[in-house]
Amino acid sequence: MLKLYYARPSVYARPVWLALLEKQLPFELIPVDLGGQQFEPDFLTLNPFGHIPVLVDGGFRVIESLAILDYLDAQYPSPSLLPKSAKTLAQVRMVQLVALNELLPGVVQLLIHGEPSGKPSQALDYARLKATNALSFLETSLGDGPYFAGDRLTQAEIVAGTLVGRMPDLGIDLAPYPQLNRWSERLLARPSWQAIELSADEWRDFRRRFRIAPRIWQRRRRQRMVALSSVAL
Repeated sequence: MLKLYYARPSVYARPVWLALLEKQLPFELIPVDLGGQQFEPDFLTLNPFGHIPVLVDGGFRVIESLAILDYLDAQYPSPSLLPKSAKTLAQVRMVQLVALNELLPGVVQLLIHGEPSGKPSQALDYARLKATNALSFLETSLGDGPYFAGDRLTQAEIVAGTLVGRMPDLGIDLAPYPQLNRWSERLLARPSWQAIELSADEWRDFRRRFRIAPRIWQRRRRQRMVALSSVAL
């Protein structure tokens, strides 16, 4: 059986989780405590970089979210989540990469700097600008179709759909992006999205953790340095 090493709030693990659900594949979820478990020797044998997700399929291991998604589509092609035509495939890839390289950094900064006090800051303004710029691109790319590849759900939805639906919770209204808003609502109503939905308590805890993220990252950096030193020795 397929095994997915994951953490529920992880924006990198959730697309893989969704793909497994959309493909209706049998799989086992193995939670990883990102408070330090990712740097323990047992996990580092799976991923020496200490990242999730990791997919194990029999004796084969795959790391990195996009690589796992491609593996699942090639190994378990029905239903396919990647189009065949060059232009449509390029469209899906653009959406994936804009979501991860442009929208996600804005989301991270909104989580860190979007404090309840609402005090203005350059960092928060830049995060909003980065996020809205990505949303504008996605709105234009989506056009009038129900999905980025026309009439079928693809990896574009699997990746971008895990981020766009949370934008209102981060103070970014989706009303200026009506097509994208309707697209997101359709996705959130799907059983697969419902299955991975964070509870209100989980979302609050996730946001709280991100407000102290810089200190956590410093601790994790030290943990990783120790782990890498042990491997090198």
